[in-house]
Amino acid sequence: PPLSRALVGDVVGFAVARPGRVEHELWISGDTVLCAGVREVARRFTVDTAVLHLGGVRFPATGPLPRPRRDGPARPLARTRGPHRDRPADGRVAPTRRARMGPVSPRLLVRRPSPRLADGELTHIHRTPVDPDLARRQWEGYVAAFADRGWVVTEVEPADEHPDGVFVEDTVVVFPDPDGGGLAVLTRPGAASRRGEVASVARAVEALAGDPDGPDLRVARLEAPATLDGGDVLQVGRTVYVGRSARTNAAGTAQLAALVGPRGLTVVPVPVTAVLHLKSAVTALPDGTVLGHDADAPLPPGLVVPEEHGTAVVDLGGGAVVMSADAPRTAALLRGRGLDVVPVPITEFEKLEGCVTCLSVRVLGHDG
Repeated sequence: PPLSRALVGDVVGFAVARPGRVEHELWISGDTVLCAGVREVARRFTVDTAVLHLGGVRFPATGPLPRPRRDGPARPLARTRGPHRDRPADGRVAPTRRARMGPVSPRLLVRRPSPRLADGELTHIHRTPVDPDLARRQWEGYVAAFADRGWVVTEVEPADEHPDGVFVEDTVVVFPDPDGGGLAVLTRPGAASRRGEVASVARAVEALAGDPDGPDLRVARLEAPATLDGGDVLQVGRTVYVGRSARTNAAGTAQLAALVGPRGLTVVPVPVTAVLHLKSAVTALPDGTVLGHDADAPLPPGLVVPEEHGTAVVDLGGGAVVMSADAPRTAALLRGRGLDVVPVPITEFEKLEGCVTCLSVRVLGHDG
């Protein structure tokens, strides 16, 4: 905090990690004040256990000073950090999520289609008539496919002034932790007309991050001059492929790499020219197999599928995937590989270069 450096020096805590490990196993906050330096450290490190100082103060020049206990700073600090376990320095269990939370179901962020859906941006295909009433029914069927499998649906507030607002995937990318939650990166869409969509998505994400009974999320944001659409981001194992498309630039790729690098993830840029987004051409099965319609896809597909709309799948969990109903031969192919395929009709969104990945953002839960 201002004016305190002469008393306390430059140290605002200690982070301990084993050699070769990205994650820090222990962080001692080292300060009772939730200042900018403490917040910065909390965002920077992935930590298993944190010791948060909530009350007592001791300076070399003064010795211990009486100060009332206050748990207030622990709550926003834990929300920033997305911890596994928090313990105050006096030994009591901190009133934060991990100390008291049971199993958390996976969450799905969605937004209902705008009445102006037909006016959405188009880049690589010709405009054809879109039926807004059919689009709404198809969207409801898409959401039901997840709700029927135990996903808790969080509907982002409507953005009827944004024709493309239903494609929430482009506004936030979530990098999951192994035990649930993770890092949510709010993007800066490449189309200027879509940047107004981010504010309402940010409110929904921050509400999830602040929910004591919800998934553990840390929230970060890309800044100008970065542009990045979530449809250009495909994580396969510890590799994050980022499409360098008309919507995602070098600054967006670099900022994303800086955010996910400390989590042990490697960002690999992939040129994308013939389609809107990287995930317009390829996605991945739950086992990491990359799907593509032809061998000239931006990423070499591990499985070439027979239909263009068969390249996009969303992992439902438990060996199930959601995919377009417009790819029956691909569905049969995936069923032959042992997958439980849930086809959903999304024709009105496919007319706008959309697919099943575009319509949602998954926030994974945990088993408690």
